[in-house]
Amino acid sequence: MTPIIDSHCHLADAKLRDDLEPVLERASAGGVQWIVAVGAIGSIETDRMTVEIAERHPNVFAAVGTHPHDAKDCDSDRIARLRDLAGSKKVVAIGETGLDFYYMHSPVEAQRRALRQQLELAATLELPVVIHCRDREPGGERDSSPAPTMWDVLFETVREVGMPAAGGVAHCFTGDRAAALELLAIGFYISFSGIVTFKNATALRETARVVPDGRILIETDAPYLAPEPHRGRRNEPAYLRFTLEALASARGVAPEQLAAQVLANTRRLFRIAEA
Repeated sequence: MTPIIDSHCHLADAKLRDDLEPVLERASAGGVQWIVAVGAIGSIETDRMTVEIAERHPNVFAAVGTHPHDAKDCDSDRIARLRDLAGSKKVVAIGETGLDFYYMHSPVEAQRRALRQQLELAATLELPVVIHCRDREPGGERDSSPAPTMWDVLFETVREVGMPAAGGVAHCFTGDRAAALELLAIGFYISFSGIVTFKNATALRETARVVPDGRILIETDAPYLAPEPHRGRRNEPAYLRFTLEALASARGVAPEQLAAQVLANTRRLFRIAEA
């Protein structure tokens, strides 16, 4: 079984952390040998717990940041605390930061300010950045606001601040072909989650075909977004293989070939050495 890396999950989430050791054992049995655990959601305490989990487990690494949902709480003190946490040797990225125009739990300007701050922090610390990018639902109730779109604001902000030299990844990508090509042009890797397995994700699977071999990652975003056939249940890293197989099928390659590619890509981006 070709080993794989879950490039994005939330091990400190209450749905996983109280069952952590069995979750990690099932992941290992399923061929997931490394995990990048992301804090970000909620208070700074989530980031602290994420780093502690990574420091206790040799094959777990951490990303620390402030999610766009919580951008309104991202003040200078929080950035300073993220900087302190990033001093751990197990922290391999800043994030997830970014923009979420779907739920709008924080105002647009607060999201944009937090994104700027974390792009700057990533650049200073010479770490890659993990980007959350979700737009309004086209034609839906939340699509009543005029342009600019989330993508407009994201690309403008990244170009304004500058891409961190260490690069970055657009996690849980659900955009269209144009958004994917723009992300690639800026220098991002693109990561696909269990959404790519959903029956109604035909367009996303088509978009996945345009991502070059050297820039594609996979993730669970656990405990969220469980892939088919586990959709609707708690997600966990052990389910990553379903996403791998669906993505490999969409790209017309063997799962083993894609597994080797995403393994190399994820290690390169996060500078994770082979144990």
